[in-house]
Amino acid sequence: MNTQVKICGLKRPEDVEAALRYGADMLGFIVEAKSPRRLSVEQAAQLSRPAFGSAKRVAVTVNADEGLLDRICANMCPDYIQFHGDESPKTLRYISSFTGVAVIKAVTICEQADLEQVQAYAGCADYILLDAKAPKGETQRGGHGLSFDWNLLKGGTTKTPLILAGGLNLGNIKAAKATGIQFFDVSSGVEAAPGLKDHDKIQSFMKAAHE
Repeated sequence: MNTQVKICGLKRPEDVEAALRYGADMLGFIVEAKSPRRLSVEQAAQLSRPAFGSAKRVAVTVNADEGLLDRICANMCPDYIQFHGDESPKTLRYISSFTGVAVIKAVTICEQADLEQVQAYAGCADYILLDAKAPKGETQRGGHGLSFDWNLLKGGTTKTPLILAGGLNLGNIKAAKATGIQFFDVSSGVEAAPGLKDHDKIQSFMKAAHE
């Protein structure tokens, strides 16, 4: 698989345009979840529209109920739904069957034992996204600009493709590539402020990811 990049937490049309211009493979829109990058379903649908046919559009959710998922599918028609909450493998299989939309499941990593989640979700997700655990007491899922110890990934294998997330930026993308993972999810690392993307940073990150 060639190197791929997902630009996540997009909030402005000009940032979507920049992500597309510099070759992002996936665009992530955080839908009705706690985050400074939060969008309504309607905002996500409108903002993601220019990416249709150019990049895959991802609705990022946290413990979304069926009503919200129905609205996301009806209004946004995403290529993927990313689940960043406490969804069980059984729940994901059910959701995938009734929405017909491909699934990305985020798992949070702090220590070796956390990687057991990868095998648990391997049969019910199209991609598994590896992110750092949130700081203790923090209720926001993801988007903290933190990395986990990538040495934990040495020797691990899975049939399900992995996406590496958490604190990625221009300064550590080379080390991230050394993990052997070829799909990267970046948000705060290409921002001037939460939810406000820096277009020069997007360009530089994309270039470094593909070198």
